[in-house]
Amino acid sequence: MPQTPRHHQSSDDPQQAVTVGLARLHARAWGIAVGLLLGFVLAAATLLLVAKGGTQVGQHLALLGVFLPGYSVSVRGALVGFVYLFVIGYALGRFMGTLYNAFARDS
Repeated sequence: MPQTPRHHQSSDDPQQAVTVGLARLHARAWGIAVGLLLGFVLAAATLLLVAKGGTQVGQHLALLGVFLPGYSVSVRGALVGFVYLFVIGYALGRFMGTLYNAFARDS
């Protein structure tokens, strides 16, 4: 008599539920997601201030130029800022994913 394969076993084991709940994160995906989020937020804020115009456009946001060389409140600055914050956000997201995976593995 042929055996039928088991597709899915349901278990009421709490340990298995916790293990499934603490699945590993994809660190590269977290890096890309955080990088895109930070990059788009800075680019959008910069372009919004450029569109708004005025005598002193984005004087507070322009201070980021101290930490991000080449950044200014302009269309070019929005692109430069996007690249900088994408790289920074990628590193932060990758670090967060790796750190989470390290702690999830130990528990």
